[in-house]
Amino acid sequence: MPDSNSFKIVFSDIDGTLLNAEREASAVLKTEVARLTGNGIPFILISSRMPQAMRWIQEDLGISGQPLICYNGGLVRVDGKAIHSVAIGLDIIREIATLQRGTGLSVQLFNADEWYVESMDHYAEREQNNTRVSPQVRSLQTTIINWDKRALGAHKVMVMGEPAEIDKLAGRLERYFGKRLHLYRSKDTYLEIASKRISKLTGIEQLLAHQYPGLTLADCIAFGNHFNDIEMLKAVGLGVAVANAIPEVLAVADVTTIAAKEDGVAIALKEYIH
Repeated sequence: MPDSNSFKIVFSDIDGTLLNAEREASAVLKTEVARLTGNGIPFILISSRMPQAMRWIQEDLGISGQPLICYNGGLVRVDGKAIHSVAIGLDIIREIATLQRGTGLSVQLFNADEWYVESMDHYAEREQNNTRVSPQVRSLQTTIINWDKRALGAHKVMVMGEPAEIDKLAGRLERYFGKRLHLYRSKDTYLEIASKRISKLTGIEQLLAHQYPGLTLADCIAFGNHFNDIEMLKAVGLGVAVANAIPEVLAVADVTTIAAKEDGVAIALKEYIH
């Protein structure tokens, strides 16, 4: 294991990794983050969330000036400006809209700080409660027309619904666009869609190259719990899984800390960065 004084930057997933049972940053975590940043070690949030859903956590942790890696690496921001952005093309979004017709599936579209839902169904309400961000309500077609005029795509598409319908949609998208899309199931009722050109690891690489050119992946410590964290945890100097992580993450992590809700990240920071 690398020396505990060798890590120069920290990257942490949020949901299922960083926050406590109340979906907040604990006092112990705040103390550790303050210790690190006070000693010049950046603490970077890296998540599938949109920027607005990450900024309030930054504020709570006292790290509002730090960069953000959003949408699993699809959008990297420094000083509030995008230094890297990869979106899903409108051709794919149109196909998703076509496949959704006549189903009970809920489709949500994200680009930077924009979040659109077709109705405030229970899926949208759950996401709103979890992220503390409110979506805008409008039809898929209206968003597609608007984004076409503005030459935008989606940093993320979320599709929620019954598992059988999600399975069917995921299968079709894999056949049609398997070489262009990440199709990520965080649970059987959720399908998260992103460009295959991005990952949390590519987000870290882009940020290091742009903002921290003196640092390498070996200088990084990263925390995660789910499939979209695997590539990142395998590549950095120290990949740390929380105890509640899925078996696939526990298998590739260099070390395992205690569960997220028991301050696993804070405890590991104490242990591995002196």
